[in-house]
Amino acid sequence: MIYCGIDWAEKTHDVALVDDTGQLLAKRHITDDAVGYKILLDLLAEYGDTEQDPIPVAIETSRGLLVAVLRTGKRKVFAINPMAAARYRDRHSVSRKKSDPGDALVLANILRTDMHAHRPLPDDSDLARAIAVLARAQQDATWNRQQIANQLRSLLREYYPAALDTCATWANGLCRPEVRELLKAAPTPARAARLTRTQIQAALRRAGRKRGIAAEADRIRDVLRVDYAHQPPLVEEALGQQILALLIQLEAACTAADDLAQAVDEAFPQHPDADVILSFPGLGTQLGARVLAEIGDDHERFADARGLKAYAGSSPITRASGKKSSITRRWVKNDRLNHAGYLWAFSAITASPGAKAHYRRRRDDHGDWHAAAQRNLFNRMLGQLYHCIQKHELFDEHTAFSAQLTAAA
Repeated sequence: MIYCGIDWAEKTHDVALVDDTGQLLAKRHITDDAVGYKILLDLLAEYGDTEQDPIPVAIETSRGLLVAVLRTGKRKVFAINPMAAARYRDRHSVSRKKSDPGDALVLANILRTDMHAHRPLPDDSDLARAIAVLARAQQDATWNRQQIANQLRSLLREYYPAALDTCATWANGLCRPEVRELLKAAPTPARAARLTRTQIQAALRRAGRKRGIAAEADRIRDVLRVDYAHQPPLVEEALGQQILALLIQLEAACTAADDLAQAVDEAFPQHPDADVILSFPGLGTQLGARVLAEIGDDHERFADARGLKAYAGSSPITRASGKKSSITRRWVKNDRLNHAGYLWAFSAITASPGAKAHYRRRRDDHGDWHAAAQRNLFNRMLGQLYHCIQKHELFDEHTAFSAQLTAAA
């Protein structure tokens, strides 16, 4: 059997082929373009690569055009963590020398000796991969929006507390369009105190507000005219300019998050597993798409539910040495799926009586803290999701939490 290792770089790649005995059969230095990809495929074909029996490939990345080319057909592509590859390098040399051709040889030998211990890239459908792109982009846009909003809040606390008091009762706070329009009209407290009811009402209408404009304008006007401490006028004007610059970034981040959310709303319901995922309490379109993006639709990716739980970081891990043993939470995990799991468990507590009873039992009977109880609930529901997706069954409350519902009753 032939094994291929590719040391990936930005512009060029090093390729190495080895056989079962570890003998180097061929090595190439290819460019990151269509010509280089053709040289690679021709090299693999020269050493017996066929559509029915492709040569497995190890590479240190799971994304990019090179990986897309290699994943066509039935070929198994193994994305090896660079840290793991560095540990394997010590098996072949004690001098700690490093070179790109040498790393390609190391990757090929990883497959030769330990291919069973590594997992190939999942065979997800094109629709699932497209949903993954949109869901991750929307998640990144949401995090970016919140980061800019935090910067804006920190700056407003330095010189403009009235703006924070204005939006204190609104959901989403500084990310609302009403706040952005008001700050554009009055980026400093001095200008805000001079705003008239008509100007405030016009700002609310520009933000898309339809009802209660007059009453809300009166409330905002009263808040903005309360006596606050002020920065010196020149400093206040400079901070106002900084606020306007941040508003441009926040506007772009809000637009990106909304547009990507709409794209997810259109793409996710088209997936065959969408109805199963949406049947679970606490999972909507956006959160369900994030879960699907990380677990994929390759039903053979995980051997059992335990593998999925370990991948999500919801199952505990045991560290034992001699007479010492400790059970702690996992640190090496899929952070995106783990983050979605906490949001899922938090929403499920109020959406599912069984989930709420399970959470209360972990808090009261086992003494778990809030985060630990949430993680335990996520761990249980993730196992139920694995079963339902494998069997393509919808979530059933009484089947999932029969014991908890009986105890609660």
